[in-house]
Amino acid sequence: MPYPQNLETAIAVENIVRENGSIPATIAILNGKINVGLSSNGLKTLAQMGQQARKSSRRDLAYAVSQGLTGATTVSGTMAIAHRAGIRVFVTGGIGGVHRGAEQSMDVSADLVELGRTPVAVVCAGVKSILDIQKTLEYLETQGVSVTTFGETTDFPAFFLPRSGFKSPSNLRTVEECAALINANIQLQLNSGMLIAVPIPEHKAANANKVQKAIDIALTEAKEINGKDVTPFLLKRVNEITQGDSLKSNISLLKNNAKIGSQIAKCLANLLNYK
Repeated sequence: MPYPQNLETAIAVENIVRENGSIPATIAILNGKINVGLSSNGLKTLAQMGQQARKSSRRDLAYAVSQGLTGATTVSGTMAIAHRAGIRVFVTGGIGGVHRGAEQSMDVSADLVELGRTPVAVVCAGVKSILDIQKTLEYLETQGVSVTTFGETTDFPAFFLPRSGFKSPSNLRTVEECAALINANIQLQLNSGMLIAVPIPEHKAANANKVQKAIDIALTEAKEINGKDVTPFLLKRVNEITQGDSLKSNISLLKNNAKIGSQIAKCLANLLNYK
């Protein structure tokens, strides 16, 4: 997400979390120090750096800290840090997954492995639609990750779009049910993460045909790109091709996820008798 929209969105998301009864703790690495909760200056610094900030998954955390770097943590990196900080609910846009053509490239996001081994609930708008959603859901099952869609549908959401055409293993209709799910995972000591997929509201969703055409073009252009540069490139190109429509949807889904995630966290705190 480009500056200043990234900063404006981050501030708005933190405010939404507060308004819905929880305390925001944006996670990042600044000059080699892991921050759980950023000051306004810290948020601005990270936002202004944009893609110059190192994309940091679990693999990159020790390197970024030892070298005094500034890094934007991925879902896997954020989960690892959140767990150590005692944070049980984490809100993001969407998770990484199995890339299209992964049978040749073996490009599978570390987010999926992290979800299988770190007991943090991730509230998001599903899997980024540039990925292979069916294979991602299969991989999550292999990792033992509890996956549920929030709301009336069992259709798994596809980030910019409320429906992917693939079914979730389950659905939960209320934030209270989601909190009960997380609490059960804690009590059973399963030591695995949970994925609560919140569909983007219909009126905020991008045009499905427009997004799919943009994804097809971006995937063709990305054939010579690999590793951690693939996803940022694809998202940037999809936004350019859709003339900003996908970015608007991205911002909307982040705000919606923050609202639902904050309400879930508040309910969970009540179940766990947090003061």
